[in-house]
Amino acid sequence: MSGPGVTVTLKLATSLDGRIALADGRSKWITGSEAREAVHQMRARHDAVLTGVGTVLADDPQMTARPGGAPAAVQPIRAVMDSHLRTPSSAAMFSAGPVIIYHSGDAGAAALALSQAGARLERVAAGPDGRVGFAAVLQHLAGEGVLTVMIEAGGALAGAALRSGLVDRIEWFRAPKLIGGEGRPCIAELGLESLDAAPIFTRKKARPIGADLWETYERG
Repeated sequence: MSGPGVTVTLKLATSLDGRIALADGRSKWITGSEAREAVHQMRARHDAVLTGVGTVLADDPQMTARPGGAPAAVQPIRAVMDSHLRTPSSAAMFSAGPVIIYHSGDAGAAALALSQAGARLERVAAGPDGRVGFAAVLQHLAGEGVLTVMIEAGGALAGAALRSGLVDRIEWFRAPKLIGGEGRPCIAELGLESLDAAPIFTRKKARPIGADLWETYERG
């Protein structure tokens, strides 16, 4: 269990070579319908789903759990790490109820529009890079009674989470297609200076799901 008593699962859906999108950001759909259904079931089992503003701007996701195509009876808390409040007030996620938006600076003019759209703005401490700190977000979610968090995001947030050392599990859906080096990586820079510093995860399970492969890893 990570940090402030919160178990963190990082979900990745990539090509065989670990890419989440083409160079221009197009990503629908890398994995198949069976994998996407499993992700909806996974969301329904978590207390909160966390993404970054980059994913909101690129994909405009609802972030809801819809196993079998129908909304789950109990929805996870939906949260966005958005340091400078770039989330548009017209984002699709607001149609499904309140969303927590974590930012690290002055709210400014964007705050009113987001609040009216259904955002709950929470200012948290910034990390060394001046952006919303991942550990600070977990601390706040723990205070909300959250015990399990599922990260569904791009490479920047995935990298930040892994750099924090607070990821407990990786659920990796890997499609049998290759995108190449120009595609967008699933994990941003980790700042490693030696292989000894690389995060280590142990593979616990690997099984086919449709045409894809679903791998489960746990830290250590």
